[in-house]
Amino acid sequence: MKFISTRGGEKVTGAQAIVQGLAKNGGLFVPEKFPQISRDEIEGMQEMSYPERAAFVLGKYLGDELGADFLKEACEKAYATFEGIDPAPLVKIDGKLFVLELFHGPTCAFKDMALTLLPYLLKKSCEVVGIQEDILILAATSGDTGKAALEGFRDVAGTKVAVFYPDEGVAKMQRLQMSIQDGDNVHVSAVRGNFDDCQRAVKKLFASEEFNARLKEQGVLLSSANSINFGRLAPQIAYYFSAYVDLLSSEQIEFGEGVDFVVPTGNFGDILAGWYAKKMGLPVRRLVCASNRNKVLADFFEKGVYDVKRNFYRTMSPSMDILVSSNLERLLFEISGRNAKLTADRMGYLAERKEYSITEAEKAVLDKEFFGGFASEDDTVEAMYEVFEEYGYAMDTHTGVALAVYEKYKRDVLEADELVKDDTPIIVLSTANPYKFPQDVLYALSGNDVKDSFKGIKRLNLLTAMKPPKALTDLRYRPLRFKGVVDNDLKKMSEVILRFVGGEVVPVPDKK
Repeated sequence: MKFISTRGGEKVTGAQAIVQGLAKNGGLFVPEKFPQISRDEIEGMQEMSYPERAAFVLGKYLGDELGADFLKEACEKAYATFEGIDPAPLVKIDGKLFVLELFHGPTCAFKDMALTLLPYLLKKSCEVVGIQEDILILAATSGDTGKAALEGFRDVAGTKVAVFYPDEGVAKMQRLQMSIQDGDNVHVSAVRGNFDDCQRAVKKLFASEEFNARLKEQGVLLSSANSINFGRLAPQIAYYFSAYVDLLSSEQIEFGEGVDFVVPTGNFGDILAGWYAKKMGLPVRRLVCASNRNKVLADFFEKGVYDVKRNFYRTMSPSMDILVSSNLERLLFEISGRNAKLTADRMGYLAERKEYSITEAEKAVLDKEFFGGFASEDDTVEAMYEVFEEYGYAMDTHTGVALAVYEKYKRDVLEADELVKDDTPIIVLSTANPYKFPQDVLYALSGNDVKDSFKGIKRLNLLTAMKPPKALTDLRYRPLRFKGVVDNDLKKMSEVILRFVGGEVVPVPDKK
C-alpha cells in the first residue's frame, strides 16, 4: 500500500512512511485508500489472541511490505511485556457502559500499545528501505509518549531517542519516569514552556534542512515516535476492533450493532485511530471527543472554527493540556475530499493567524460522526467520585474527563434524541493507570489532599485495594539522571540534540 501526504506532492511506501515519520512538506502520511475488514474477518477475530488481532489489522496496511509472519512475531514480542493475559481488557462497569483499559504496558499508559511495537516496525522498515544510517527518534511529549518511546527504544541497536517535555507541565510521576530512564542511546530534556512549544519546535527541526544536514554528517536520519508517524498511529486502530470483538464474544451485541467510543483527547491521535477503524468497516456509531479545560477541540466541533488564540491551562489531566492537535490535520484532509492544497492552506492559517474554519458541509459530516465536549476540573472529580462510590472502580484523571463528557453526551445527544434507553454500548477508553496521578486520584475519590506522590500511592492503595505497579513504586528509590532544562529556543534545543548525537550521553547514576 502507498501513503500520501496530507499536503500533497509525495507518495511513499508504508516502510518509507514509518522511517521518515513526517512528509518533507510538513504534511502527515495517510493511506492512499482505506483497506476493508469484512464481517467474516471481524467475527473470525474472536478466536484470536490480542497480538494476533493487532497483527491482522496492521497487515491490512503493512502486510504486503513487511510480511504477515513478521507482524505476528513482532506483536507477540511487544505485547508479551504487558501484565496479564490480555493487553487491552474490556471491563463492564454497568449496563451498557464499558471501560477499555489500555494501561497494562511497561510504562502504565496507553502509549505502550503502539510504542512497544514501533521499534520492531521501524527496524524492519529500515531493512526494507535499505537504510544504513542510525535513526534518531525525536519526540515532544505531554507526559506519556516520552516515557513509552524511551522505554520502547532503549538500547535498540541503530537508534537514538531524544525527548522534550514541558517543564512544570507534566505530573510528578511522569517526570520521574523520564528522569530516571536507563539506556545508552537516550536523552531527555525539559523545556521552559508548554507542550505546544515543544511540539512546535520538534516540527520545525523536522523541517529544517540545516538541522537534518548536520545529522546526516554524523550518519543519522530523523524519525518520530509521536502519532504524526503512521507507525505509531496504526497499532492503535487494532484495539478498537478488539473491543468490538470482545463485545461479540461475550454476546453483549450481535454483529452490525453500533458502538459509541468516548476518548480523552489531546493530540487527536487516539480518537483518529477509532475513526480509521470505522472507515475500515467497524460498526462505530459515534466517536465522543473528550477535552479538559483546554477545550480547543470541543469548540471546534461545536463551531467549526479551530482557534488557538486563548489561554493555556495546566490541569489534573496534563497529557491533554494541548492547544494544537496535530492529528486533526489527517481528519481535515479526509472531510475536505482529500484536498491537499486546502489542507496545507489551513495549516498555514493556523501557523500565521492562529485559526482556521471549515465549511458547513464539512461540519455536517463531523456532526454526524463526532460529538465534542469538555469537562472542568470539578466535573472530572465528580465523575471519578461517583463511579468509584457506586461501582468501586477507580480511574485516572484523563479517564475521568472522558466519563464526565460521556455524561454530557448522554444528556445533550442521547436524551435529546430519545436514544438514552437504547442498548448501544458505550466504551470509554482508559488511557493511564490511576497510580500515575495518585494525588489527584486520591483527592477525587476521598477528598484527601497529600503533597507527596508516594504517600498518595500508599493511601490510594489503602482506599481502593488496587495493587500499585512496581514500575511506579520503584521510582522512589531511583536516582535522577536527566535534570537539564533548556530554553524554548530552537537553536538551543537543536544544539542539545546535536551534542547528544555526537556522543555526549548523560551517565547513568550509581543505583546504590
